Amino acid sequence: MSTQILTPRPLHPADFAPYGDVVELGGDHVLINDGRCKRFSDLSALVAEGGRVGISLFQSEVQALPYSCTLLERHPHGSQCFVPMEGCTTLYIVAEDDAGTPVRPKAFVAHGRQAVNIAANTWHGVLTPLSGGGLYTVIDRVDGGPNLEEYPLGMALTVLPGGGAE
Repeated sequence: MSTQILTPRPLHPADFAPYGDVVELGGDHVLINDGRCKRFSDLSALVAEGGRVGISLFQSEVQALPYSCTLLERHPHGSQCFVPMEGCTTLYIVAEDDAGTPVRPKAFVAHGRQAVNIAANTWHGVLTPLSGGGLYTVIDRVDGGPNLEEYPLGMALTVLPGGGAE
């Protein structure tokens, strides 16, 4: 099997924008709870076309770099928001779509205080924590019919350490 090498870059909202939203502290906020809490509202919109939004917990095995990815998936009718619950550093592999085929993959590393909301119909790798306990809150479409397409790659995407991912 052939291999394509990816070097991950730190997760920044502008770089990740074609694939979804980075959810993190910053920007405008209002004080609530008698002035003891900052609320950063509406940081990302959830999509659940033809279904209902639910909150699930995912427990994923921690991986190490180099990491080999041989499968991408997408959810055509809903976004997926991954919120690390244990400060997990997370590898996100995403790709553009070309007539149903994932192309031009990229790798990003999120620190433990960043969540991502992957846009509907965006190709992405499986949940890949690089540290922590691998526990995530996932907010996504939970009913309304099939919402998963998997694409076995004809090669391995190998993500090497570097670019802030050590």
